[in-house]
Amino acid sequence: MRIVLLGAPGSGKGTQSQRLMQQEHIPQISTGDLLRAAVAGGTELGRKAREAMDGGRLVADELVLGLIRERLAEPDTRRGFILDGFPRNLAQAQALDRLLATLRQPLDAVVQLEVDYGELVRRISGRRTCADCGRVFNVSTASAEVSQSAPCAQSGAPHRLIQRPDDNEATVTERLRVYEEQTRPLIEFYRARGLLRVIDAEGRVEEVTQRLEQALHASAGRRAARTAAASSRKPRSPGRSTPSRKGASRRTTSSASGSKRKPSVRTTRTPDKNEPARRAPGKTRTGSRRSARRERP
Repeated sequence: MRIVLLGAPGSGKGTQSQRLMQQEHIPQISTGDLLRAAVAGGTELGRKAREAMDGGRLVADELVLGLIRERLAEPDTRRGFILDGFPRNLAQAQALDRLLATLRQPLDAVVQLEVDYGELVRRISGRRTCADCGRVFNVSTASAEVSQSAPCAQSGAPHRLIQRPDDNEATVTERLRVYEEQTRPLIEFYRARGLLRVIDAEGRVEEVTQRLEQALHASAGRRAARTAAASSRKPRSPGRSTPSRKGASRRTTSSASGSKRKPSVRTTRTPDKNEPARRAPGKTRTGSRRSARRERP
């Protein structure tokens, strides 16, 4: 499946992406990870991205789309992918739509993770990220200690947790304002295309994962039903047309055979002497009936 996860900062997109990629065996594509890898690798797109970041500018959408195009060319994306963190605005969504159409890899579903803003503030302020593998934890949840006890997949040592500079209460309000202004319009954009699924993303992580899977499986079922219905329609045989009138069909047959139709001959019917005489056109029996009534004694 080819999926986009939408949601405000702190809605759990990263956490659910990690769980989904393990269950569905499809990669998570994070534009932040792509940019960091490109810069570290010194690729052409990475050099252009570094120039923009060093100059204090946002990385152009064309560069990000170029990185996504390169990533989707890798073999592990054949089964599908999860886009996390992109698109963030309507222009990016439209550009992504064009790119995926060119690659013949259209989206199967877009899932919106809905969370109350008060809960988002609590989540963001408690969020921590492993400096080595990038895994996200939340120290405000009951399962945080259990998750952190597992060794880091990158270093094999305990996770080195850090708090990102923008993961504090002072910046939450501004981030939510930007989300409402730029990213919220994507909900209607994808709803109009029949791709949007909305789930409640509050509660235990396992509960949210179950809702997410149900939404995706329902989407896959509807897509399979549409495909089956389309394949069941039998195409009309080429070269055959449905005549609009029976006469037109007969005339076409006669012309094709090269023969001419004989004019129809009208025969005059001799009336039976016991049969009552027919009325002349335009006359009625009204007058004769009235006359007959007047002549009765």
